[in-house]
Amino acid sequence: MSNAALSEQPMRAYEPGRDHDEGGTMSVAKTIELTSTSSEGFEAAIRDAIAKASETVRNIEGAWVKEQKVLISDGQVTGFRVHLEVTFVLD
Repeated sequence: MSNAALSEQPMRAYEPGRDHDEGGTMSVAKTIELTSTSSEGFEAAIRDAIAKASETVRNIEGAWVKEQKVLISDGQVTGFRVHLEVTFVLD
């Protein structure tokens, strides 16, 4: 069981060292924030979030795990939640 949510962040210049292609033009990247929950573990939550984002977002280059949280109910672990910042290059 997983649940992924998207929120957009402002555009910003792409990372140094990866911002020029062979033609000398600058690439621009954008970041989105994702939150995903899985009953299977943190890795499953990460994979679910990236898979869901990949349905509508092209050129995903990387992700940063900003936060991990364990959900607990009645003393039992019931879920694993991750908050990611995902970077993709604009066409």
